[in-house]
Amino acid sequence: MSNISGIIKSIQDIMRKDVGVDGDAQRISQLVWMFFLKIFDDREDELELLEDDYLSPLPKHLRWRSWAKDPEGMTGDELLDFINLQLFPTLKGKLNVIGPTGKRALVVQDVFEDTYNYMKSGTLLRQVINKICEIDFNSQEDRHTFGNIYEQILKDLQSAGNAGEFYTPRAITQFIINRVDPQLNESVLDPACGTGGFLACTIRHKRKNYVNTDIDEQTLQASIQGVEKKSLPHMLCVTNMILHGIDTPTNIKHDNTLGRPLRDYTNKDRVKVIVTNPPFGGMEEDGIENNFPATFRTRETADLFMTLIIHRLKDQGRAAVVLPDGFFFGEGMKTRLKEKLLAECNLHTIVRLPNGVFNPYTGIKTNLLFFTKGQPTEHIWYYEHPYPEGVVSYNKTKPMRSEEFQPEIDWWGDEKDGFATRGETEQAWKVSIDEIKIRNYNLDIKNPHVGDQVIHDPDELLRKYDRQQQEILNLRNQLKNILADALGNGGSV
Repeated sequence: MSNISGIIKSIQDIMRKDVGVDGDAQRISQLVWMFFLKIFDDREDELELLEDDYLSPLPKHLRWRSWAKDPEGMTGDELLDFINLQLFPTLKGKLNVIGPTGKRALVVQDVFEDTYNYMKSGTLLRQVINKICEIDFNSQEDRHTFGNIYEQILKDLQSAGNAGEFYTPRAITQFIINRVDPQLNESVLDPACGTGGFLACTIRHKRKNYVNTDIDEQTLQASIQGVEKKSLPHMLCVTNMILHGIDTPTNIKHDNTLGRPLRDYTNKDRVKVIVTNPPFGGMEEDGIENNFPATFRTRETADLFMTLIIHRLKDQGRAAVVLPDGFFFGEGMKTRLKEKLLAECNLHTIVRLPNGVFNPYTGIKTNLLFFTKGQPTEHIWYYEHPYPEGVVSYNKTKPMRSEEFQPEIDWWGDEKDGFATRGETEQAWKVSIDEIKIRNYNLDIKNPHVGDQVIHDPDELLRKYDRQQQEILNLRNQLKNILADALGNGGSV
């Protein structure tokens, strides 16, 4: 087995010597497109053994084995010229996307659409390529080990990303897929799929529980759908899908899901399951909000995604969405959106996560919303996920673990009988729709079984301070009006 962790470190050390690679984002992008081509080539080796008539979508001289595999092959300016003048121009727009190899060619073309070679030294580039060639992605051990390295790449990507873009911890994706339980024939969509965490988890879940034949496997592969608008996460997602045995991931689109008018999504675009962690805290570009009905127009990304998710679910379709606390107590358009959600869907469960789940990238408190389309909400079950014993916060070295969700799984019950076995506990409580309406659809409801606690979280303290300042301002204005009326001077004091 290759020492993959050591190989990755060696590659990063080599790249740091190259003047063309500037910062983590470019280093990761450079690393990923080369890994993609190596993984693609290793998979082609496998397919050539499995299929008598396998044809590669790539011209022979552009396949990894032809120009990269020989450690004494092209280097220096010759290698740079080949990559910049032959490889990239062809992969970006000159592949044959028609015919028997068309779908695979389209996958490669989409991946390389916004990809660049940043390295300026052909000698250093050859050193990187030789290191990558040490990994055999047809080896189960190497593939499994690379899965862990892949997650490290994602963590590195987080520190290079923009506000509002956070990659979902594996413990959360596993819990969500376990509870939503996508069936073999059910279409599963992540409209903001990032690097494909939810989709990869869905593939593993379906294979483990429902795939028994080759036809089942074909059904599984056709059921996975994702959309990602940024090129690097999209490339990572496609690579992730290939590593998970999705040979032609044409259903992973490089696009902005919100860029299409909502009315253009018809019944054929509706799916049975949506699982996603949409970007939150960010704003969409001008004009995107016009793709939505006037009642639900906003530039807040997460709110637009929620409107889209409700629209794209089939009747009796199920969704699980990661959302910040701000969605719960927000007013205006957020109130109308929550009213729509509760009228058209059964929001049966909200899991409130503790602080630090996405540390160190953001301290924003988040929640998991589980709902089914087709009938209105009558009551909502809340479950407050506690820290494990002895833990006061999550961090890079002590992230959230899958085992922590076992109490929720044991408590969950079955939607078919309306979760009849559920009961209130120190962590769980139920709120009626009537109470929600009285609260003007404010879903930010605290655990009634826990007394007042001293809050040390800076973000929560700032929110509390802002609310208090607003209350003081309102009282001051009321006093001014009362004094003005009493003095009879027309409002001046």
